[in-house]
Amino acid sequence: MSERLVADLIVDRLKAWDVQRVFGYSGDGINTVLGAMRRSGDPEFIQVRHEENAAFMAVGHAKYTGGVGVVMSTQGPGAIHLLNGLYDARLDGVPVVAIVGQQSRSVLGSSYMQEVDLMNLTRDVASAFRQQINSPEQVPLVLDRAFKKALATGTPAVVIIPHDVQQAPAPELEQEHGILDTVPVFRPARIQPLEADVRAAADLINAGEKVALLVGQGARHARAQVAALAEKIGAGITTSLLGKPYVDETAPLAAGTMGHLGTASAGYVLNNCDTLLIIGSNDPWTEFYPTPGSARAVQIDRDASAIGNRYPVEVGITGDAGPTLDALLPLLDAKPDAPWRGKVEESVRRWHELARVRAMTEADPVNPERVVYELNRRLPANAQVAIDVGSSVYWYARHLQLPEGVPAHLSSTLASMGCAVPYGLAAKLAAPDRPVVALSGDGAMQMAGVAELITLSRLWQKWEDPRFVICVLNNRELAEVTWEQREMEGDPRFEDSQSLPDFKYAEYAKLLGLESIRAEDPELLGEAWDVALAAKRPFLIEVVTDPAVPLLPPFPAGAAQAETMKDGLDQEGAAGEHSRRMLEIYLAQEEGLYGDL
Repeated sequence: MSERLVADLIVDRLKAWDVQRVFGYSGDGINTVLGAMRRSGDPEFIQVRHEENAAFMAVGHAKYTGGVGVVMSTQGPGAIHLLNGLYDARLDGVPVVAIVGQQSRSVLGSSYMQEVDLMNLTRDVASAFRQQINSPEQVPLVLDRAFKKALATGTPAVVIIPHDVQQAPAPELEQEHGILDTVPVFRPARIQPLEADVRAAADLINAGEKVALLVGQGARHARAQVAALAEKIGAGITTSLLGKPYVDETAPLAAGTMGHLGTASAGYVLNNCDTLLIIGSNDPWTEFYPTPGSARAVQIDRDASAIGNRYPVEVGITGDAGPTLDALLPLLDAKPDAPWRGKVEESVRRWHELARVRAMTEADPVNPERVVYELNRRLPANAQVAIDVGSSVYWYARHLQLPEGVPAHLSSTLASMGCAVPYGLAAKLAAPDRPVVALSGDGAMQMAGVAELITLSRLWQKWEDPRFVICVLNNRELAEVTWEQREMEGDPRFEDSQSLPDFKYAEYAKLLGLESIRAEDPELLGEAWDVALAAKRPFLIEVVTDPAVPLLPPFPAGAAQAETMKDGLDQEGAAGEHSRRMLEIYLAQEEGLYGDL
């Protein structure tokens, strides 16, 4: 084929935006673009097992690299499958561009095969930008604006390209009415705070005696400033789930993740502070913030519309976290010997002890907390971590302290199961010289992870460092939902909805040419991690864990919610006795370490 097509122009524009790979699955709606990618040889096309996972991989690429993730699908069912991953990008605020095929323009509106109104389908998820290309001349400007809007807003952008447009000759754009010739250029803004706002924030913080920080993903480039601020004024540091990778959780003032899945020390800090500084966080767990009226608050965010969304703040500062904290730090009074500092440090010390005690609590057969506790001492300093949704998030939030520079990501706000293996693959493809650790429950693995193990088996031979460790917590249960039924509804476990088949994950991994082990002895967990992290090919650790380990919210909320849990467990009779016994053990441990603080 000598004639240059619109499809070739599309591929060239992707390369101009420095797109290294496109995640997707083939179909007739994008065949012409796929042909152009074949001719070009660049960017790389990553074939997945399902379009939803392709979208998750695009989200993962954006989260681990800071760039734009690109996903491609055919029309109809392929486009519909993308929605879950695109919503993941929208709710966690990362840039993704979806290129979606469509039937030829001549048949649109005829209820043609696989014809779906894609503009309406994506109206909500891509509200910042969605556009169907209806002429070859539109291609450069629509693609350029899609990338720019995705980067500027941290949301997905959707470009719909009918099949006949892809097949048309590539135009030579000339200066004339009705033609826009754009360029693939984007430079992010650096938002500086107003001096008056910074001074007002300093006055409020200086007036407080017990300051708490709530750090979100907006502080990703301000790790040093957050640490310096906390040290200067003796503030307790709590994080959102998205903010967890951006603080040093080994610091004595680092109280950990807040919320239902968070730490008791974070709960203590937020329950007892008189001043709250929110840095780049929009965390929705509002019941775990300080009681409104108990704390004065300052919020820093580069998005002015986010300020005051979660808590009644007195001072809002619109600005990037780094330059804002640089301006704020000199105005704050040092409080090296404040009593609050000692109380925060004691709370953190007690939490670390509680975490250790819980990880070592005997279970049947393995306590899932110990699985992550053992990893924490072995995680490579250059690792990349992917976490799935479910009970595994609790153990990640409470036990895994990430070395500086180790990214960890999950579907946080959407909380969609099945993200860990796709995220991990995206991380590995972006940095094939770094090991990946993915943590998943059996529900998430059965939903999406098992299928993408096939993709893993296809790709790993190309990697400079072949280490890709997947740990599956196999408890034959949708454990998080089971405990939610007990806690939120006071209902007993519902066998038909909660029980999972005991799939042989380790054996299946071996069928695909991967290495694996099935662990049922807690004393062998450390050895299993050592072997997996030293393997010369991807490795799956299947750990048979106890679904009766309770998912308690942090102290003191856990004690209150436990009464509702017991109502559900009482209705389970003998079947719930083990879960009730584990709940009582955990409550006693928490009361013993936090009851007098």
